[in-house]
This record gives sequence, structure tokens and C-alpha cells, in this order.
Amino acid sequence: MASLTTNLTALQQHVAFWDLNNDSIITPHEIYTGFRALGFSTLFSLGGLLIPFFFSYPTTLGHSWLPDPLFRIFVDDIHKAKHGSDSGVFSPTGTLRDTLFSEVFDVNTRGEDGCEEGEGDKKIEERSLGVSDLIRLHARNRVAADPAGWSFAAMEWWTTWLLLQREGRVWEGDLRGVYDGSLFYRIREERIREGPVRERREGWRQGYGFGDWWRGVWGYGNWRVWEVKGEIEPQESSNKHSDTNFKAWSIDVNQQQIAGNESLGEI
Repeated sequence: MASLTTNLTALQQHVAFWDLNNDSIITPHEIYTGFRALGFSTLFSLGGLLIPFFFSYPTTLGHSWLPDPLFRIFVDDIHKAKHGSDSGVFSPTGTLRDTLFSEVFDVNTRGEDGCEEGEGDKKIEERSLGVSDLIRLHARNRVAADPAGWSFAAMEWWTTWLLLQREGRVWEGDLRGVYDGSLFYRIREERIREGPVRERREGWRQGYGFGDWWRGVWGYGNWRVWEVKGEIEPQESSNKHSDTNFKAWSIDVNQQQIAGNESLGEI
């Protein structure tokens, strides 16, 4: 029922990762499998089945007025599933607006010293968004009388942070890869290369999971400590993601706690 698309829009590329058999149709099973390939837990991946529940019918309208009984998502008409209260980076037809993507960081990013970007003496090499920045971004984009859009946007940004965070922040290069879908394939390949030995330095070493939360409870600190750490240690360039992330997790627990406490005392 769906036609194969040769020239994909940015939004179609964004979701094409879940089209495992390249038939321009995404099934609920493919959504679950895709989330698992990205490293999400079984429970979280099952929660991802809310996506076809809410977004299947809008993509079906290009083919039929009747809902699809299998809750499939049709890639060719994925732009019909756009919701309100989003960042506007995707246009109504599914193309990527570079100006609005840059504006996500221009308006919401804060520098290492807590000032708006461009203020103060310190500058970061690559722009990034912390948790407080994402909350501010979500609040800024909310449209009146659109609770559904608020909810969808909140879930999307929360999922993005869980997948991408490095030292508590979402970095511009990684976020760009999420919008055009290219980063999903990289994560899957790196997780496959990682193999069964979790202690290897290979593989995808970003994101936040239950193990990170447990380590945070018993010594590493939460996302606020990562934000403070970003103020006292210069950020690495984006082309050093794997090495930077490994070093961050290799810091001695006591040293990190002392540094965090000293920085908090200055605020």
C-alpha cells in the first residue's frame, strides 16, 4: 500500500532507521526492535509502542480514511504526524530548517560560566544543551491549549537526552545526527562492535541508563554535578566523543565529589 520513496526528506530519514526491511512501512515490532538496537531497556522499548498508537492514523490518511488495524506507520506520509509545540526544526513537509536548528542553541544555550552564549570570558568549543536548557526550550515552544503537543515534545526531548547525554549535556553534532537519522545507524554499529565485554572502550559510551543512575546514587552524583563539572573543566571537541566520555567516567569518585562541592560553594 505504501510506495517506495527514493528521495527522502529529513523527517523521513529521521524515522527510516525503524523501517528495518525498507518497505516504507514501520510496524510496532520494528519500533520495539529499533529501540532495543539503540540500547534502550525492554520496558522502555515497550513504552515506545505508544508511538504507533498515536501516530499511525495521521500517516494512514494518505492512503485511507480508515485507521490501520495493525497500527503501522507509513514513512511517505510521516509529515502528517507532526505535532504542535515542537521546535519547528522540521517544516510541515518534513524538510530540515537549518536556521531554526541553529536557533535551538542560539536562544537556549548557556556558556560554561552560567551566562548566555557570548557573555563572559569562557567559550565552549561545541554548543550543547543541559537539562535546564532543555526544560527552558520545552517551555518556550509550548503553544496554548496544546497539552498533547506539550506531552509529545517532553517525551521526545527526554528520550533524546537519555540516548545522547555526555557529561549531562546534549551536544550540537549529536543532535544534528538525530534529526537527520544518521546517528541512529552509528549507535547501532558501535553497540554491535562493543560485543559482550562491557568494559571495552569500544562501542557507544554516551546516554543515561539504570546503571548510570545507580552509580550516581552511590557516588558519581547526578546531572547537576555534571553541569558544575562543565564549568571547571574545559569541554573536549566533538570528534573526541568516545575518549572524552571514557575519561569522564574514569575520574576518581572522591576527586569528583570534592570538585563538585567546591564549585557549588561558589554559586
